[in-house]
Amino acid sequence: MTIPRMRSITVGAVALALTACSTVQTPSKDDPWEGFNRSVYTFNDTVDRYALKPVAKGYVKVTPQPVRDSVTNFFANIGDVYNAANNLLQLKIADGVEDIMRIVINTVFGVGGLFDVASLAKLPKHSQDFGLTLGHYGVPAGPYLVLPLLGPSTVRDGVGMVGNYFINPLTYVNPPALSWGLYGLDVVSARANLLGASDLLEGAAIDKYSFLRNAYLQRRQYLLSDGHTSGNLPDYGDGAPPPNYGEPDEGAAAPAGGVSGAAGAAGAAVPASGAARAAAPTAASMAPASPDSATPAPAAPASGAAAPAGASGAAVPGEQFVPPARIGIGAPGLLRLH
Repeated sequence: MTIPRMRSITVGAVALALTACSTVQTPSKDDPWEGFNRSVYTFNDTVDRYALKPVAKGYVKVTPQPVRDSVTNFFANIGDVYNAANNLLQLKIADGVEDIMRIVINTVFGVGGLFDVASLAKLPKHSQDFGLTLGHYGVPAGPYLVLPLLGPSTVRDGVGMVGNYFINPLTYVNPPALSWGLYGLDVVSARANLLGASDLLEGAAIDKYSFLRNAYLQRRQYLLSDGHTSGNLPDYGDGAPPPNYGEPDEGAAAPAGGVSGAAGAAGAAVPASGAARAAAPTAASMAPASPDSATPAPAAPASGAAAPAGASGAAVPGEQFVPPARIGIGAPGLLRLH
């Protein structure tokens, strides 16, 4: 009875994926493979909905919060190994030394990384991977790409997963059963940490694919610029340029209204293979209000300004997952947004 049901689910997922391939007629410049990407996203979302998310909910239900926190800290401590390696590869010596100090402190005083003592000691945690190292040395990102079970990526970041695989300590764990056990626990823990964010995202009236794509690309640009904002943001072909929210021209009517937004901060971790690691960009909806009259009276203040429009946003922590040595591919990118 179970096997036929699983076959039906698989056939349904493939059918939905093939249907999605024909829905995009004019893909944007930064997402030229949108038809393919949407089909893979549909497949990943189906696997997450019927397999990974229920397991993560069960894990949360039977595991006390302190134990889940210790599991998260343990894999985050392993993640600091390739944070340190990539910072050193990028010649960011100070950051690399801080990562090494985090590993030593959390391993020795945090009982093998079960407790995050380094953060209590004010040592910052970085988010690095081999894809960012390639970008640091000028390798272009290439088109946006959604990988089966690995999730959001680009051509450059997809190649960078090979480097992440060899840097990740879980790659060298023996015997294979222990390696796969740690790998599975890592993925389940990362997905459990993202349950709140995914529920918020599903409840919002937005195109989830577009939201995750934009969040992923903006987050990668943010990390590549070392946290400095950049005007070189991806172009999604949304049409008109954004409105000008600067100071109004002299003699022009002052606009009434406002702008509101919600910002999210990863991982997750998420998350994607190894453990969830990162934080997330902002999603906001904006609606400028219009004044009561086209020409303001010189002596009277503007009145009747419309209330600022609300905005909804979901924090989608992003992380990169690197698998154990036996396979050489990353973990479900349903969790990954880094």
